[in-house]
Amino acid sequence: MSSPNPYARELADFLRARRSQLRPHDVGLEPGGRRKVTGLRREELALLAGLSTDYYQRMEQARQVRPSDTVLDALAVALGLDDEDRRHMFALARAARRPAPTGVDRGREQVPDSTRRLLRVMDTPAVVLGRHLDLLDWNPMAEALLGDPDGLPPERLNMLLLIFEDTLTGGRTCRDWERQALDYIGMMRAAVAADPTHPRATAIIGELSIRSPEFRRLWARHDIRESVRGTKTFQVPEVGDIVLDWDTYPLPGNPGPVMLVFTAEPGSAGADRLALLASLHATRFTR
Repeated sequence: MSSPNPYARELADFLRARRSQLRPHDVGLEPGGRRKVTGLRREELALLAGLSTDYYQRMEQARQVRPSDTVLDALAVALGLDDEDRRHMFALARAARRPAPTGVDRGREQVPDSTRRLLRVMDTPAVVLGRHLDLLDWNPMAEALLGDPDGLPPERLNMLLLIFEDTLTGGRTCRDWERQALDYIGMMRAAVAADPTHPRATAIIGELSIRSPEFRRLWARHDIRESVRGTKTFQVPEVGDIVLDWDTYPLPGNPGPVMLVFTAEPGSAGADRLALLASLHATRFTR
């Protein structure tokens, strides 16, 4: 028997995760007697979506099924998916309809020289992230906020690896750690959906799955986040907590790197502390 289409495997994992998060009372069903599963049974979800149990079971087993958009719409309603999750499920299913994954660009990610120059003249923390959250470049303000990454080998310069390393070493992290971890995990899920067998994604996910129970717990949720902006609180011993907004800006390429930029509201305590941090960092490097 041939191996399942990798997109079909991702779709199967996604469906199982979403089904396990639903309870009978969430969809108007009586729980009945003793249940062997914490979420909905397969037959219950199949009934809600108007599918045969056998057909739905084959989807969760990544067997040779190619669900139509009508079937996917029914599943999205039955599972109560939001817009992001719905788009993710459709993307996986449409890719799984193809007999084999189409070719994707796995070339080395490059940061244009003009982008590197832009980073250096920005007076706010900014980094460039690759599609699998590899840290490709950063400016001095990002170094002041996040720490100096220069001492790490290139393969360790990855935001997902770094944030979970923080939990193991007790290093600097943001106060709302789990939300930030879920943001990064959601971005990695989107990258995996585009190319499930990419070696870099496989290596990062494999390592964290072995080393971090927290990663295994959060990764199993199959949360999808098209994270483009948010707010984070950083704990910086030199100046105290800094509340910053963050936004992502796509760079050329498809898929290409993104620039992640942190800013503070003018006149806010965060802006004052960020300015103080910049001054301390500049003084340290001019001694």
